[in-house]
Amino acid sequence: MEFHPDDYAKARKKVLEKKEFYGHLSTYLVVCFGLFLLNMLTAPYHWWFIYPTLGWGIGLFAHFVNTFGFPGTQNYSKEWEEEEIQRELHKMKKHRKEEKPEHLDLKELEKRPQPRWRDDELV
Repeated sequence: MEFHPDDYAKARKKVLEKKEFYGHLSTYLVVCFGLFLLNMLTAPYHWWFIYPTLGWGIGLFAHFVNTFGFPGTQNYSKEWEEEEIQRELHKMKKHRKEEKPEHLDLKELEKRPQPRWRDDELV
């Protein structure tokens, strides 16, 4: 499969955009949890932490739409379907490599204790 010379640069840019979004999301979650705790310690009967959480959440949603597109409006073409199948096959192959074999190697068999009888004792 051949790639256009600009494909790598575009793919790298897309990966960096996703990485920035995930960083933004994790920062949002940590800060909002901290604001929640601060709110519960200072004014538990007035939930003021909701205002910055909602405002920042709107900005986070805009970042999501900019990175991934608006939910439900993706073009699920045959090319997209094939790419997703290849991605899942790659994950399965990687997972299969990480599994340990169920059989014992000869080295492991040699480590087992040997039976304590002599050949002339056998019937």
